[in-house]
Amino acid sequence: MLIGGQQVLAQKVKSAPFSYLPEQGEDRYNQRVPHKTLALADGSGFVILAHQSGSTYTVERYDNALKKQWSTTLPIAPGETVEAFGHSPEQAWVVLHHADESGQNLTAQPVGLVGGQKGASVVLITAAAGERRPSVRISPDGTRLLAFRYATRDEQVRSLVGTLYDQKLTKILDRTYDFRDQGDFFSPNILLANDGTQYVTLLGDNMRKLTARRYPPTSDQIGVPTPILVMGVPVGGVFGGQPITIRDAKFSLLPDGQLYAAALCANYNTGDLTSLKVVRFDFATSSLKLAEELPFAPAYLAEASKATGAEVKRLSDIYLADMLLSENKNLVIVAERHFEEGGPEQPVHARELHVFGYSAFVTPTWHLIVPKDQVAPAIDSYTGIGFRAGVFGDEVQLLTLETLNNKPDLYLRRIQSRTGVLSAPQRLKLNVANDQQLAYVKDFTTWLDSKTIINLSRPNKKAALQLNEIKLK
Repeated sequence: MLIGGQQVLAQKVKSAPFSYLPEQGEDRYNQRVPHKTLALADGSGFVILAHQSGSTYTVERYDNALKKQWSTTLPIAPGETVEAFGHSPEQAWVVLHHADESGQNLTAQPVGLVGGQKGASVVLITAAAGERRPSVRISPDGTRLLAFRYATRDEQVRSLVGTLYDQKLTKILDRTYDFRDQGDFFSPNILLANDGTQYVTLLGDNMRKLTARRYPPTSDQIGVPTPILVMGVPVGGVFGGQPITIRDAKFSLLPDGQLYAAALCANYNTGDLTSLKVVRFDFATSSLKLAEELPFAPAYLAEASKATGAEVKRLSDIYLADMLLSENKNLVIVAERHFEEGGPEQPVHARELHVFGYSAFVTPTWHLIVPKDQVAPAIDSYTGIGFRAGVFGDEVQLLTLETLNNKPDLYLRRIQSRTGVLSAPQRLKLNVANDQQLAYVKDFTTWLDSKTIINLSRPNKKAALQLNEIKLK
């Protein structure tokens, strides 16, 4: 259906009042909890984590009719911040980071999904006051948690010390991840699988190599070394006399059980992005697949110029945002160009999406440059711009807040993962306010299924935020 030249999606919308206080963290580039609405695996609804005041959060459960089932208040003490949010089949998890002069710790607060009852909190890990902030990982199904701290020397990470827990917060194992064999420049991270397997990812060799190590979910046996599998591949180096290094990288465990990595490579001397490189690590066969390089050559710059309507002489300010796997194992990688005008009180911008499609054999098959023009006031930071993505069968859905044809609203695009066919943006007709005040919080956007979207928005200048359930027809 077209209204005023704009395609409008047929739908049914339910709304409910919602209370939320924007969070003003120290680092608005790296949100610790970017997903605050989580769909329940059994299809019975969703849970939400909402900041209510400087000293309280709430965890709330809603059913599929947008009816609130319960609400549980979590007090936040001075020196505490929320580190992570997730859920298992039985309970939601809120992990708090506490820091004071005596030290730091991460504490898990379980909340029962049936009635919202708070369980006994458990200290997952402790760290000294002067150490780096400890971290936690929650497996996709919420049945495993891994908390870890950094051991450094001369400000360089030398090892990670972690503890693995099951969904009852019972300790499974303690483990040290040693990096003494690495050089001085590498960036370690950990991904956690549903069975507790730990994947340590590294950007090593002076930001030129992608490496992954797999650690089993079982404790070491006396006299038997832990069977650690290691695979790595160089993606940087000197090419044509130019030094090429990794500018941005992303590792993801995807539904096929495989570990994927994508790297945006750049000329070290100029900072210009030169190519995208993609790797699939198959630990079951101890093999990896390095996809054919996708160069950002003049032909690609010409495509970007045509898509955006402005000449693109070089690629910069582009960051990897998401990796998605379709039902037929087509891989879709989404990168986004975003930047600030300057200073924490200035608006932030998100421009075009660069979307890349790969076959089940990790062969590049298509790419798209999707123009968009998003500006968010400082109060929104990166929670008001960017996109949310969901994959259903072989279709990827992208949801953005934009102003198209003078209509500020949420817009849905659909991409066929096998062919890269892109639909026109479809307006959800929520009439999102456009007055440079808090109007949309991306963190609360999720899908319950391919035709049901949950989000948080403000429909006009006078109204408060409201929780929406959108049923697509």
